[in-house]
Amino acid sequence: MCPTFADGLHTRQAPSAEPAARALRDLTPHTHGHTIGLTTCDDHTTHQPGDRTMDFEPRYTAEQQTFREEVRSWLTENVPPDLAQPADAADTTYDEYLQYRVLGRRLGGKGWLWPTAPAEFGGGGLSIDHAIVIEEELDEYDLTVPPYYDSGGRLGGASILVWGDDEQKQRFLPPIFTGDVRTWQLLTEPSAGSDLAGVQINAVRDGDDYVINGQKIFVGSSHGAEQFWMITRTDPDGKRHQNLSWFMVPADSPGITVAPMDLLISGGEGGAGTGIKNTVFFDNVRVPASNLIGGENNGWQVATTHLELEHGSGGTIRRNRLVDRLFEYAGGLERNGKPLSKDPEVQELMVDVYVEAEISRLFGLRNYWMRHSHQKMAHEGPQSSYYRKTSGLRMGESILKVLGPYALTNDPAWDRSDGHMEVFQRSSIVALHPGGTAEIQKVIMARRLAIGREVREEAGRLA
Repeated sequence: MCPTFADGLHTRQAPSAEPAARALRDLTPHTHGHTIGLTTCDDHTTHQPGDRTMDFEPRYTAEQQTFREEVRSWLTENVPPDLAQPADAADTTYDEYLQYRVLGRRLGGKGWLWPTAPAEFGGGGLSIDHAIVIEEELDEYDLTVPPYYDSGGRLGGASILVWGDDEQKQRFLPPIFTGDVRTWQLLTEPSAGSDLAGVQINAVRDGDDYVINGQKIFVGSSHGAEQFWMITRTDPDGKRHQNLSWFMVPADSPGITVAPMDLLISGGEGGAGTGIKNTVFFDNVRVPASNLIGGENNGWQVATTHLELEHGSGGTIRRNRLVDRLFEYAGGLERNGKPLSKDPEVQELMVDVYVEAEISRLFGLRNYWMRHSHQKMAHEGPQSSYYRKTSGLRMGESILKVLGPYALTNDPAWDRSDGHMEVFQRSSIVALHPGGTAEIQKVIMARRLAIGREVREEAGRLA
C-alpha cells in the first residue's frame, strides 16, 4: 500500500541514480509534464531493515488519481487555450484579467478556488489530498489557485475565520471563497514596513462608523479589487501592538484614491511579479463599525494570523517553471560552436540552480502539508521564506553567468524566453522584501528557536 503525501516522510530502497544522472548530464528537467520530482504511486519497492534512504516525494492514492481525471477534464473545457501568464504580471491586459476572474468564479462554483476552505462559507471543504491535485493540474497551465492575485482567500480570509464573529464570517467569506470578490491587503506605509506595528494611518470612531485618514503603499496588483483589508491605529496614546485595529473596507468607498507606483518590478504577497503595485490614499473614509474584525485595539492579534501565513507557513506545491525554461533555453544556445549545455562550467551552474529550486520546493511541500494537516508550526514558515528569497537571488546570479547578456533583454531578436529571464533578473532582487524581508525571517526564526531568549515565541494562530 502506497503512503499518501499526508503520511509524511518514509524510507524505501534507494532508486537507481541513473535517471537523475542522465537528466542532469543532458541538462533537461525530467518532468514529463508533471511537477519536478513528483511520481505516481507505482513504486512497490520493499523496505529493507536498516535502510536509511529518505524519500521526500509524495505518492498518490487511487482516489486522488480518479479526482485528477475529473479536474483535468474540467480544466480542458474551461481554461481558454490562449490564456497565458505574461513574464511580468504588470503586463496583464484588462481583457486577460477578466478571463482570469471568470475562470476564478467557475472554480469557485466547483469549490475548487479555495478547496480547503470551509464549505459553509463558500469553500470546497476538501481534503489536502484533493487540494494538491487541483494545484498541480492548474500548474500545468502555468496558473495558480486562484488564477489571479487575491490576498483575501489565503491571508485575510484566514484572519476572518479565526477572529471574525459569525455574522462577519457569513458576510465576508462566501464572496471571497467563490471568487465574486477580490481583495487586497493594505499593510505597508511610507514609515512602517518591517516595523508594521508603527503604522500611522488612523481610524477614529464617529457614531456607527470609523473615519480613516492616511495612506498605504505597495498595495495590490493590476486592475482593482472589491474589498480592502487593513490594519490601522485606533488609539494614538496606546502601547505598541495594543493600539491597532483590523478592518474590511469596500474599495469603492468615497474618499479612496488608488495611484499606481513606478517600480523596478511588480511585487506582492506572492513575491515579486504579481502585478502593478499602488499607493492608496484615505481622505475621511467612513467604514461601518461592523467591519471591525476582532475588536477595537486587537488588530495586532488579528494580523498575527495572516502574517504567519505570509511568512511562509502556508506553503506551496508549485514548481519553479523558470528552471524548466532555463534548461530549454541553454539547450538551444551555442557558445564557441558548441551547445551551451555542454560547457562544464555552465553545467555546474545549472545544477546549482536545479538543486536550490528543489530544496525550496520541498520546503514549500512540507509547509503546505503541515498547514493543511493542522500540524503545530514554529520556525518552518520563515525558514522556507528566507531560503526562497535568498536562493532566488543566487539563482539570478547563476542565470546571468549562464546566459550573459541574453538574460538582460526581452528583445525578441535576442531573447528566447518570452522575457522570463529578464524579468527574473529584476524580480529576484525585489523578491527579498515582500512578505517580510530576509532579515525579518531570520529574526522570527531565532525567536521561534529561542535563540538568545529563554522562551520560544509562539506562531500566529491559524484556523
